[in-house]
Amino acid sequence: MNSLLTISPIGASILVVLLPLLAFIIQAVLGKKSTSGIWSLAAISISTLLSGIFVFAQVWNGTALQVDYSWFTIGEKTFNVGILLNNLTVLMQFIVCIIALPVHIYSKAYMKGDAGIHRYWMYLSLFCFAMLGLTISKNLLLMYIFWELVGFASYLLIGFWYTKESAVQANKKAFLMNRIGDLGFLIGIAILFNTFGTLDIVDILGKDGLLYQGIVDQNSGLMTAAGICFFLGAMAKSAQFPLHLWLPDAMEGPTSVSSLIHAATMVAAGVFLLSSIFPLFNGTVLLIIAIIGTITAVTAAIFALAQYDIKKVLAFSTISQLGYMMVAVGIGAWDAGMFHLATHAFFKCLLFLSAGALIHEMAHLKAHNNGDFDPQDLRNMGGLRQYMPKTFVLMTVASLALAGFPLTSGFLSKDAIVISAFEWAMQKGGVHLLIPILLVLVSILTAFYIGRLIFKAFFGKLRVSNLEAPALHEAPKTMLLPMAFLAVCSLFFVFSFNPFSYANSGILNGLAVQYSFTEIHALHTIIPITLTLTALLSWWLGYNWYVKGTYPLQANSSWMRFAQNQFGMNEWMEKTFVAPTLLLGKASYWFDKYLVDGLVNGASYVIRKISEIITWIDKHIVDGIVNAVAQLAYELGNAFRFVQNGRLQNYLGFTLTAVLIGIIYLILR
Repeated sequence: MNSLLTISPIGASILVVLLPLLAFIIQAVLGKKSTSGIWSLAAISISTLLSGIFVFAQVWNGTALQVDYSWFTIGEKTFNVGILLNNLTVLMQFIVCIIALPVHIYSKAYMKGDAGIHRYWMYLSLFCFAMLGLTISKNLLLMYIFWELVGFASYLLIGFWYTKESAVQANKKAFLMNRIGDLGFLIGIAILFNTFGTLDIVDILGKDGLLYQGIVDQNSGLMTAAGICFFLGAMAKSAQFPLHLWLPDAMEGPTSVSSLIHAATMVAAGVFLLSSIFPLFNGTVLLIIAIIGTITAVTAAIFALAQYDIKKVLAFSTISQLGYMMVAVGIGAWDAGMFHLATHAFFKCLLFLSAGALIHEMAHLKAHNNGDFDPQDLRNMGGLRQYMPKTFVLMTVASLALAGFPLTSGFLSKDAIVISAFEWAMQKGGVHLLIPILLVLVSILTAFYIGRLIFKAFFGKLRVSNLEAPALHEAPKTMLLPMAFLAVCSLFFVFSFNPFSYANSGILNGLAVQYSFTEIHALHTIIPITLTLTALLSWWLGYNWYVKGTYPLQANSSWMRFAQNQFGMNEWMEKTFVAPTLLLGKASYWFDKYLVDGLVNGASYVIRKISEIITWIDKHIVDGIVNAVAQLAYELGNAFRFVQNGRLQNYLGFTLTAVLIGIIYLILR
């Protein structure tokens, strides 16, 4: 018992990673015999306890730990399986666990009765294993392997309902677009290995790492290329413009899957990667990251305004908030980005689980009345707070956090990014100020679209007509309890005892990043007040538009359709990249079939004909001559054998005949 209680953080972290893998293997072996999910739930529960008690609590604000195990050797170079436990890695690992656990509990009720539930638990455990392994990897090659495994597991989860063509297309799109980023990640790894001869993060980027030993100029083109390549990997995984197009389509998977992918796991992996290798980036790369993050935040917020599918509103919201996190990395405040990642994990997971509860009940209403409507469309909802009051309260808490209202965690983390962005921009001057100004605009749009969702879903009257509304009821406790836990974690006191200042946040103090810009104290008052007042104004406007019915715009205007269709980006990508790629594929197929194969087949035809001619010559001429000589010898032998038969009269007859022929020859000559 004492040895169990003194388990080392390294050993505990290994168990945290391996337990979901064990659950995956057990689920795979049992197959349809195991549909309860008990193995997956038990694995992630134990992993969460181990991560919280024996890893996070032991390492946070303590001494960083690392260990290497020999992996394989190529020539004289040995690669190690490295585990790194510092404030950043243990924080990320604990967040993944503490988000995955309520999702597993929620799934017990949400996925009940699904024909493929055994596959669901198996895929979920595989996903958790991959994500947890990624968080503590010390070696970039090992991290890349887990990175790819996360992509593969998400491919399986997004296409879970594989009988739906839309789900198949969605997981294919996610898989292919992530391959673009993964190629960048791989090239970045190759550059670092070629430059430093190792892929160990500590050896390269540590305080005394190779990066600081003059091996290469950090501002060189090579390091810029490496930084951009790693950012490309993060762009695809964290859905940054223009590689964000896969994420809205990923909503085809179960809502519980969407909550896990969008909260703190797959899409957050890009932010975590950039934070882990932050010293690698020079000013050029950081500016690119900040610009792309800003564009992503703005465009995704605009797209969210025009969506009617409740899950797609939240999907674009995730993309927009990831843009915030990327901006934080770009301005050098990656700790603020990780802070927002942590707070966003809880309230976004809660938003998705709440949306899942609404969809769950709307689907029951549809089935009860044999209706024909989309249970995810906000235009079919309305007045749901009277049927689902607890879900309404919980989703409102999460919405307030997303909008950045005081007393919520979102208020603290969003302020940390926006204030830091203004301080950075004021020091840089000029057009750099556009970035924080646009972030304020995004904050206003965020408050408006999440308010729009709340007002359209819960207020007014149910918009689906001629149906028996009493079929609607509150979500079961198995779904409500994990949602309640997430709602508590969406409040300020989980992250800071000061509800109005992020300076005392435990995460920011633990990561302790030294900023390159000077603090401006006035902004710490002006920005929070501005964001709060604009959020209140946005909700007041939304209430008047969507509850009181004073909506002044054309819902089907060309601008609304343009935003709903993501400015036609999917079609543009289709024409610019997909269609030419397909055309190139068809051209390559034609070239291969008619030229390459034609040349090969033509050569083989000529060779066959030549061989046929040679066969005929060999058979009828060469073999003919040989066989003719043999036949002649046979016939002569057959003729002469009558002479050598031992009969004297035959010998005398033969001699007489020869003499007669000779005499006749002499006479006639």
